[in-house]
Amino acid sequence: MADVVSITGWMGICVGVRSLSALFGVASIPAAFGLGHFAFRSLVVGQIAAALMAVSPFGIYLAQEARHYTLPILWIIASLTCLIAAARTIRDRTPLAFGICIAWVLVNVLGIATHYFVILTLMAEAIVITAIGLIQSWQEQGRWYPSSHWWRLWAVAGGTIAGGVSWLPFLPDLQGSPLTQWIQRDGRSGLEWLDPIAHIIASCVSMIYLLPIQAVSQGVAIASGIVLIFLILWTIPKLIWGWSVQCQNRDRRLSIMVLSSVVLSAICLFVVSTYVLDRDLTIAFRYHFVYFPAVIILIGAALASSWEKIPKPSNSASSSARLSWLYTGGKKTVLAIGLLSLIGGLTVISNLGYQKTHRPDVVVQAIQQEAAENLAQGLEENILVAIAHQTHGQTGRLMGIAWQMRHDQTHSSTDLVPNPQFLLVHLSEHPQSPIKTLRRSLNRAPRPLALWLVNFQDAPDDSLDMLLNRQKCSPETHPESVDGYRYRLYRCK
Repeated sequence: MADVVSITGWMGICVGVRSLSALFGVASIPAAFGLGHFAFRSLVVGQIAAALMAVSPFGIYLAQEARHYTLPILWIIASLTCLIAAARTIRDRTPLAFGICIAWVLVNVLGIATHYFVILTLMAEAIVITAIGLIQSWQEQGRWYPSSHWWRLWAVAGGTIAGGVSWLPFLPDLQGSPLTQWIQRDGRSGLEWLDPIAHIIASCVSMIYLLPIQAVSQGVAIASGIVLIFLILWTIPKLIWGWSVQCQNRDRRLSIMVLSSVVLSAICLFVVSTYVLDRDLTIAFRYHFVYFPAVIILIGAALASSWEKIPKPSNSASSSARLSWLYTGGKKTVLAIGLLSLIGGLTVISNLGYQKTHRPDVVVQAIQQEAAENLAQGLEENILVAIAHQTHGQTGRLMGIAWQMRHDQTHSSTDLVPNPQFLLVHLSEHPQSPIKTLRRSLNRAPRPLALWLVNFQDAPDDSLDMLLNRQKCSPETHPESVDGYRYRLYRCK
């Protein structure tokens, strides 16, 4: 798609594969300012939103990815800007400008071309536009937004659909593809039904807060989790108060309603996909980029109330007034939240949060350590790294091991892992298929051999043990696990 073309061209002139993603992430900062300023007609909202976008742990995590998530974030910000403009025209019963219509269609089509999950954002926007029209009609005794004005919105929808249809030929290949099999989830039981809800909550929290919950020390991880819970409980009342203050203004109330509805609609689409269609989109935190910009702008708007010290009429009793410190704040509160968000961003940069899904470096370190011990004893072994293959994910895991070996070798003056060999053992519907593939490779492999079996937990245990015994391969280590890998060393005589 469009992002493939742009990234392919960029890789030829840039050393860092992630540079383009990082640059788009930087561009999202002024884009967030523009949306915040336009939606709330407030420089303060725009400035706070831009600051949060700059330090957001979730945003930094996406900007570190070589994949295309920061570019669609830019398209989503532009599309949300057009949505706010359209919502105002419906409220004021005025036509949407042709220029905005054309820009909206163009942005939507480019968003779909960049990442087809942008469709979820557009579906959420369609739900919001429909809801605004229905609410407006109900409030005014059935009087609808003029049909001549609705036609412009229909034209935007039609243009977006027409542009999106051009990518339909790619979708049949994705249906049932190994690339998407990993999100298929069925057969849940017990507390597993709550996992998607936990994923959604964790994604939303990490858009502003994140602490070293993936630290090596279990004590640090537990303490970080407790502090995160405290921060959430401390922040939520202040956000609710800030939104209620912003709702005193007519334009700002509309923007709060539109953006919050986009977020809730997108989350509902995730829930439907997960529980009804058995496609768990919540399992990958990065997919929540579809509503990330709206969350940042909403938080920026809430904190702007504290920064500007906007007064809120109070009809509450004196007891409620005494508890006002729980939900109100000032500039110090905004600065504290910004600082804590920055700490979350540094946590991501330090790899103590949002750690990479796979850790081939740990596997390679174990292989290198075993090879070094053998060389120190004057022993030379052939090395075979075999991984059970089901989808493209396992191909990537094996490539990660090979790349890490090559990377370490280029920075070392000694031969860390001499002449390693790699094998993909495909797991088919026939249970004996991987055993036959591994047998053929072991029959040809020279001895002595250090055999590293990776992610073979789904292979038939009895047949695998029988094969290894016949090949005189004995386990040298206990099974070890790290993110993305479960590995064990066998020595074959």
